[in-house]
Amino acid sequence: MPARITHFARALAIGASVLAIAHAAAAEGPTPDPITTSKLDAPLFYQLLIGELELRSGDAGAAYQVVLDAARKTHDEELFRRATDIALQARAGEQALEAVRAWRADLPHSLEAHRYLIQLLVALNRVPDAAEPIRSLLNLTPADQQSALIMALPRFFARSTNHKQAAELIDQVLQPYAAQPATRGAASVAQGRAWLVALDTARALQLAQRSHEQDPAAEGPALLALEMLPGTPAAEAIVIDHLRAKPASNGIRMIYARVLSSSQRYGDAVTQLDVVTRNEPQLAPPWLTLGALYLELRQPKQAITALEKYVALAKSDASAASNPAHDAVDDEDAAPTADRGLTQAWLMLSQAAEQQNDFKGAEKWLAKVDNPQRALEVLSRRASLMARQGKLKEARELIRKSPEKSDDDVRAKLLAEAQVLRDVKQWSEANKVLASANQRFPDDVDLLYEQSMMSEKLNRLDEMERLLRRVIELKPDHHHAHNALGYSLAERNMRLPEAKALIEKALAIAPGEPFITDSLGWVEYRMGHRDEALRLLRDAYKSRPDPEIAAHLGEVLWVSGQRDEARRVLREGRSRDATNDVLRETLARLRVDL
Repeated sequence: MPARITHFARALAIGASVLAIAHAAAAEGPTPDPITTSKLDAPLFYQLLIGELELRSGDAGAAYQVVLDAARKTHDEELFRRATDIALQARAGEQALEAVRAWRADLPHSLEAHRYLIQLLVALNRVPDAAEPIRSLLNLTPADQQSALIMALPRFFARSTNHKQAAELIDQVLQPYAAQPATRGAASVAQGRAWLVALDTARALQLAQRSHEQDPAAEGPALLALEMLPGTPAAEAIVIDHLRAKPASNGIRMIYARVLSSSQRYGDAVTQLDVVTRNEPQLAPPWLTLGALYLELRQPKQAITALEKYVALAKSDASAASNPAHDAVDDEDAAPTADRGLTQAWLMLSQAAEQQNDFKGAEKWLAKVDNPQRALEVLSRRASLMARQGKLKEARELIRKSPEKSDDDVRAKLLAEAQVLRDVKQWSEANKVLASANQRFPDDVDLLYEQSMMSEKLNRLDEMERLLRRVIELKPDHHHAHNALGYSLAERNMRLPEAKALIEKALAIAPGEPFITDSLGWVEYRMGHRDEALRLLRDAYKSRPDPEIAAHLGEVLWVSGQRDEARRVLREGRSRDATNDVLRETLARLRVDL
C-alpha cells in the first residue's frame, strides 16, 4: 500500500475517533450554549490531519500544499502562518514566499503577513523588493504606532548581506515620514541606525545630531549616540545634552554608565550612577554597579556603603517576589537574578574589606557565598587573603587542590595562582606559573599577555616585547598589548616615535580609555611636549583617578612649576593606594613633601 494512502487512512481513523468522542460527550452532557459555526468542518479537519501526518512522516512538501490549500479555503491567518513555517522549516524559501504572498493577498490588512513578507525578502537577499511591503505596512499601522515601527525598521535588515543597500532602502521608504513633524525624529534615528550598521558613522552621526536638535528630550537620538560610543567620540555630546534636557532619564544614564565603564572611565560612570541613585534610591541594580565602580577606584568605604544598600534592597525585593500575591512568572524570573546579584555583592564586599586590610571581615562576606558556579572565584579570594597574611604556601596549595573537571578549570586555576602571586609581588614565581600555563595552552592570548606583564616586572624587556608582539599577531585589535608595549618603551625613554605610534593605535581601537590616554600623555611628556601631556593626563585622571595616573600627572605638574596642584593630585593618589609602586617611586624621586 502506498505511503500516501496509509497516511490518509490513519488520518481518517484518527479524525473519526475524535469526532465520535466529541459527539458522545455532547450527548451525555448538558445542552451546550449556542456557539458560532466553525470553519473547521469534517473534510477540512481530515485535510489538516493529513497535512500534519505528512509533515511527521518527513514529506514537508505535501504537508505544505495541504495546509496552504486549507488556508486559502478558510482565509485563516493561523493556517497561512503554519504553511509558511512548514516551508521555512524545510528550508524552502520560494515556497515560504509563495505562502506569505498568498496570505497577504487573501488578508491584505494583516500586519503580521507584511512582517513575514519583509523578513523573507531580506532573508532571500531581495532587499529592493521589500520597499513596497514596508510602505504598505507603514500605511496600515495606526498613526500613534508609526514612530515605534519606524524606529524598529532596521531590525528587519539585521541579516542582510548588503547593509549599504538596506540603508539606502530605508532612506527611500522613510522620505515622506522624515518631512512630517510627528515622525521625522523617529525617521532620522532609524536612518542613522541603518547607516551605522553600514559602517558609515559620519552619516549616522549627522542623522543622530539632526534628530536630537529637533527634540533634545527624545531618547531615540541618545540611544543611537550610545550605540556609536566609544568608537565615535563626537556622539557623546548628544548623550550629555539629552541628560541636561531630561535629568530624570535614568535608563539612558544607566546605559551611558555601562558604556563609560567598558571604557574604564570609572569616575565619569560614578557621576552618572550617583544621579540615578538620587533619582530612584529604591532601585537596587544601580547600587550594585556603583559599588563595583567604587571598588575599581579603590574607594572601599564608598563601595561598602553602596553594596550594603544593594543587599538590603535586593533582599527586600526577593522577599516581596516570594509573596504568593505576586505573579508566578515574576517569581521565577526574579529569584535567580537576585541570587546572582547577592553573590556578586558579597564577593565585592569581601574585596572591599580586603582593601581595608580587614581580613576577618573579608572572610565573613566570602562565607555567605553558596554558589557552586562561583566556587573557584571564592577559593581564589580566600587564597588571596591567606597570601596577604603571610600564608603563601597554604594559599597556593588551596588553589592547586581544587577540583578540575575540564581544561577551562585547569586554565582558571593557573591564572588564579598567578594572580595570588602577583598580589604579594612574587613576580618570578608568577612568571613560572604563567610560563607553564603557556606551554599547556599555547597561543592563548590572555595567558601570553599576563606573562608579558610579569616579564616587564622582571625587567626582561626582550621577552616582554616578544610576547606582546605575539599577542598582537594573534589578535591585532588587542589594545592592551599595543598600549603595554608603547608605554613600556616610553617609560624607558626608548624608541619614542614607535612608542607613540603603538599607543595611538591602542587609542584608535579603544577611544577614551583612561589608561591609554595616560600612556599617550606620558609619551608626549617624554618627547618634551608638556602642554599636550598635561591636557591628556588631566583628561585621563578626570575619567579615572587612579594612583598611577595621579603619579604621572603629578610629576608633569611638578616639573612645570604647578606645585600646589601637583601636591593635591599626588595626595589624592596616595589616599587611594599608598602602596602603588609607580606613585611611591615618583614621590621619592621628586622628593615631594605631602
